[in-house]
Amino acid sequence: MDLKDRDLNIYIRELSSPEDDLLKELDRKTNLCSTQPRMLSGHIQGKILQMLIKMLDPKRILEIGTFTGYSAICMAQAMSEESLLYTIDINDELSYIAEEFFIRSGLSDKIDYRIGNALKIAPELNKTFDLVYMDGDKREYPQYYRMLMDNNLLHSNSFILADNILWDGKVTDNSPKTLKDTYTAGIKEFNETVRNDSRVEVVILPIRDGMSIIRVK
Repeated sequence: MDLKDRDLNIYIRELSSPEDDLLKELDRKTNLCSTQPRMLSGHIQGKILQMLIKMLDPKRILEIGTFTGYSAICMAQAMSEESLLYTIDINDELSYIAEEFFIRSGLSDKIDYRIGNALKIAPELNKTFDLVYMDGDKREYPQYYRMLMDNNLLHSNSFILADNILWDGKVTDNSPKTLKDTYTAGIKEFNETVRNDSRVEVVILPIRDGMSIIRVK
């Protein structure tokens, strides 16, 4: 990141609504306990999720990829009283952090947290979702999308928010090394699949590592 980008990021953070103390603490703990703290959504993306939740007012939300629970707490903070968030992560290594902060947030009754493979668990919930936040294994993004679209998990005017869809700019990198990367391949396949699916409309936002907003027609 060059100085101009760094200064702009500081400016954006300083002029956006502040991050609450519990989320700041969760960010710090994630950085101390995780080998990949960049996976955490963070202040600005968390605020964007909250704004979208408040605008769309989804009653049933599915999150694929909990990590340490930052994005789940952000969404739950913005949800209406009757809303419920199902969040699934395949890795239980950091589940103790998510569980601790869900309880401390006072929102654990609005968060149904499950460990396992979302491709198996989500269809078994037998629910239709108003909004899905996709932030799991990038190699499996195409499978997540097909699961959501082909198993009656969404309805007309449901939204999918897909994170990391620019993948550090690797989606436009055609070097031999990048072309062999299965994570980049998964993201590119997902982006192209969504773009060519007449059942949806999509826009890509260049926020952090890129976010797609997808609406089912």
